[in-house]
Amino acid sequence: MSEEYLKQSSQLGNLDRPQVAILDFGSQYSHLIARRVREMNVYCELYSCLVPIEELAPHNLTAIILSGGPNSVYEEGAPHVSKEIWDMIAERDIPVLGICYGMQELAHVFGGKVAPGQEREYGKAMVKRIEGCQSRLFDGLPEEFQMWMSHGDKLHAVPEGFKKAAGTSNADFVAIENEDKKMWGLQFHPEVTHSPRGADILKNFVVNIAGAKQDWVMTDYANEFIESVRKQVGEHGHVIGAVSGGVDSTVAAVLMNKAIGHRFHAVMVDNGCLRKDEAKNVLKRLREDCGVDLRCIDAADRFMGLLEGVTDPERKRKIIGGTFIDIFQEEAEKIEKEFGHCDWLLQGTLYPDVIESISYKGPSATIKTHHNVGGLPATMKLKLIEPLRELFKDEVRALGIALGIDEVSVWRHPFPGPGLAIRILGEVNKKHAEILRHADAIMIEELYKSGHYRAIGQAFVVLMPTVKSVGVMGDGRTYENVCAIRCVETTDYMTADFYHLPYEVMSNMSSRIINEVRGINRVCYDISSKPPATIEWE
Repeated sequence: MSEEYLKQSSQLGNLDRPQVAILDFGSQYSHLIARRVREMNVYCELYSCLVPIEELAPHNLTAIILSGGPNSVYEEGAPHVSKEIWDMIAERDIPVLGICYGMQELAHVFGGKVAPGQEREYGKAMVKRIEGCQSRLFDGLPEEFQMWMSHGDKLHAVPEGFKKAAGTSNADFVAIENEDKKMWGLQFHPEVTHSPRGADILKNFVVNIAGAKQDWVMTDYANEFIESVRKQVGEHGHVIGAVSGGVDSTVAAVLMNKAIGHRFHAVMVDNGCLRKDEAKNVLKRLREDCGVDLRCIDAADRFMGLLEGVTDPERKRKIIGGTFIDIFQEEAEKIEKEFGHCDWLLQGTLYPDVIESISYKGPSATIKTHHNVGGLPATMKLKLIEPLRELFKDEVRALGIALGIDEVSVWRHPFPGPGLAIRILGEVNKKHAEILRHADAIMIEELYKSGHYRAIGQAFVVLMPTVKSVGVMGDGRTYENVCAIRCVETTDYMTADFYHLPYEVMSNMSSRIINEVRGINRVCYDISSKPPATIEWE
């Protein structure tokens, strides 16, 4: 990600807003720490553990949490928090909580001993408080409680000034504390769902110990953004908005419309890979129901021409992302000729996209190119405004409701910027897009009809034109395409499990798709979780 992109993207940040900073050492659970803190209505942000002091110091820090990670603190090349940040923590008296690797980092820095354990410890473990231990971290918890472990190294000796607070049958030091320095360490992961009382421990630290205010509400966020963007854009500046019709771009568009009114110009690009009747429905919803100035650009032939013969998913994303930006710049020039300066581009980037692009090495590092984050061409003249880049999906929905957007729009499943193009495994062309569009519409219709749509985080059909299947229709033999249905349960879109759709609903979907969609003769159901799979296939 370029420095210019980070500079543009951070211009709307509020440095005075109190926040909990989470320093990521590459744990697959780092994003879950952020989720748990946000669930307390406390604002937090995730940074790389290598974040420079110049980036972190300007913020109003309530507390710092050090995440877990796959490295060993004593090995050469292992990541460590900079001395300047430790000095800042001491100077400002900022409370610190280290989790797993984070606890070992605390021990390593302050003179404890971390080394491999005789036995690794993964999975559920019973944590027992030290007799007579009155640690504020465990207020309200029983003497013994279940937590989730995931470590090979362990603490063999606590640093001077720290004391043991809890242990397990496998490790003596699974919780340590130094009240004077306001530092606590946990070997287990309180942020995961397998730690039933983990949220209580995190709340004890964030709210009771660090004193973080539980005032992170969407109406305040909306007002803050509106005030900031008016200053940023000025009284005469115009903003062009990338709108797809999904909840993210809808909420972003309505928010921007409230901020600058007629000076916001929303553009929907029909790249030939939209859902059935998507352009028509979005125009009605945003233009008529929400009062947003929206125009639709029919660029299907342009995109299809560029995608001809392309099968690599990364190339697809880059071609589509680059062409979107080209079109937005062309439209911005038209707006500029008609209305005046148009220097800004609105995008609906969410925090999970940001996390996957800025995290330290590890499972939370970049999985794929996201055309909203760091995949923008260097030639792009427009500067970015991303009002949702600090929010998780459920927070965006809460913001949408606070803005008065109707529930049907707020609860729509996410739809990727490249559209159906990344749900066609192989070459994207008009024929494949039309087949998939028809199958996808049937699946969505059946989810609404059966009452399962709202319970599902995301649902879609994947077309596999490179995989042909033998079938029998009537008295004839067929050799046609295979499709897969993907339905997942998730709230943060960083982790997901497949949705247990009833067989009867699956049967109805399969029967209708095979009978009504010419070109598909076999339907499969995807039962993969994220991780190790991703939600999208490409």
